[in-house]
Amino acid sequence: MDFLWTPWRYQYVTQRESAGVCVFCAAAQSVDDAKTLVVHRGVSNFIILNRFPYCSGHVMVVPYLHVASMVDLPDETLVEMVRLARQCEKYLRVAYSPDGRNIGLNLGKSAGAGIADHLHLHVVPRWTGDSNFMTVVGETRVVPEALEVTWDKLRAAFQAG
Repeated sequence: MDFLWTPWRYQYVTQRESAGVCVFCAAAQSVDDAKTLVVHRGVSNFIILNRFPYCSGHVMVVPYLHVASMVDLPDETLVEMVRLARQCEKYLRVAYSPDGRNIGLNLGKSAGAGIADHLHLHVVPRWTGDSNFMTVVGETRVVPEALEVTWDKLRAAFQAG
């Protein structure tokens, strides 16, 4: 594997490992949405950018409640999660005009969950011919836009409603 210089990732990974605090719970409690990349806050869930996105616009809908499974979510939280995913789809279309979207959950480490103890729903815009193959073939991700730019676009879309 070739290595790419990503100093921002080292800080994030070491903070997560050393602090022993769930990154989603920390973001939920933070008042600095720009720093934590929280795009929108609902009653029972919030929308946050993925710090390690597959592509620009990769967001997650996360319940405030720290649970690992859908079975443990109250019905109203689950309903709001799906409604917020629908809003993500709408605003990603406006901001990025993707050809398609991946929307889904990875429940448990063996299913691919990077943070298995706190359920989160991924909403990922996709384009015909995008570079997702790089993750599989080259163990590299290609993201053409800074997270701060993505946050500005999506935050504005949600605020405009």
